[in-house]
Amino acid sequence: MKISIIQPSRNNLKYLKWSYEAIRKNQGNHEVEICVADDFSNDGTWEWCLDTMHNDPMFRAIRNEGPTRLGHTILYDRLVNEVASFNICMIYHADMYLCPGAMDAIEKHIASKTIVSLTRIEPPLHPPGPEKVLFNAGIEPEEFDENAVLYKVGELSRLHSNDDGVTEGIFAPWAFMKADFQEIGGHDPLYAPQSKEDSDIFNRFQLNGVKFIQTWEGFVYHMTCRGSRFNPTLTTPGRNSSEWERQNIKSSKEFIRKWGHFPKHDEYMKPIIPPKYDIGLKLLNPNIQLLGALEPWFSVVHVDNIDNVAEHYIQSEQPNTSFDLQKRVHTLYGHDDNPSIYHDILVTIDGSRITNQDLQYIEMLAQIIEDTKEIGIFNIGNLTIEIISLIEYQNDLIKL
Repeated sequence: MKISIIQPSRNNLKYLKWSYEAIRKNQGNHEVEICVADDFSNDGTWEWCLDTMHNDPMFRAIRNEGPTRLGHTILYDRLVNEVASFNICMIYHADMYLCPGAMDAIEKHIASKTIVSLTRIEPPLHPPGPEKVLFNAGIEPEEFDENAVLYKVGELSRLHSNDDGVTEGIFAPWAFMKADFQEIGGHDPLYAPQSKEDSDIFNRFQLNGVKFIQTWEGFVYHMTCRGSRFNPTLTTPGRNSSEWERQNIKSSKEFIRKWGHFPKHDEYMKPIIPPKYDIGLKLLNPNIQLLGALEPWFSVVHVDNIDNVAEHYIQSEQPNTSFDLQKRVHTLYGHDDNPSIYHDILVTIDGSRITNQDLQYIEMLAQIIEDTKEIGIFNIGNLTIEIISLIEYQNDLIKL
């Protein structure tokens, strides 16, 4: 098998070296090209890349000269489209140790319209789940217990020797056909530099008919989040970096604006995609805080002209989104204005009466409407919901 490993990197040279050594040690008889993008690092990453390219003809690298960080949302795609030589690629993190036999497991299952994820063995830094194996073999390269991981891989391989060795789900590291990636336009730059770009592209892959396979015959040891969220150059050990937290909030709002819901998945991390409807909101008696909480969940919000709340909100929030808020926030011409003529579904609520339960209903609107399946008007909590049409638009989001 010929495969290109896709690795953006920013100020995590220690992990990048560790990852590189493991790939070369355990790639087996496969032709593995390692493609690295240095995102304006200042820790010697580019100098190491230049030296490695000189000594390893199957190592290729590009550099973002800065000063603005591009993030892996952008650099994944540059590596796939501009650098990778092979038709099979794999999104891979620098804090991952490739275990022996992993490439064989990918080769066994990879095909057109199929994505193969390796099973992660991780220290218990995040909650457990059936899609991964919790096992502490260190959270830094200098404390990594390689022998313990290899023994664990042997145990897991024997455990799954009598079953089909696969479940459904998708997460890093994931191997894919370059053609399938390019068919949907790759990652959406809406989420640059990072966060939620994976949930978005996984939704789009699934809607485009791609099958997900998680192999339990191929493994990585994953130290988790050492590139950004827990990168020791950005935060104290075990804590989210403030940079990551700010971007995660921004990207979460962008995801909701695009899809109408939070990222959803089953227990094995296979996406769950509710319908995308055209839902307008008629918001009476608004304030800027309430408008900020509600705006991402609707196609357009029509608000009372109280204290120029729409104008003030657009001015304050526009720098935080790539969506044109002039198109998403409109002012009502009095309470009798009826924006239902512009939308398939219209929700009306008095902002002075809204409750926390109402906010929960708003977060579940797609499911509520899907379950209703009827044209007409009904109330839930303090929300009045008028369904004019049940057209679904999620398939319009597949291709960029």
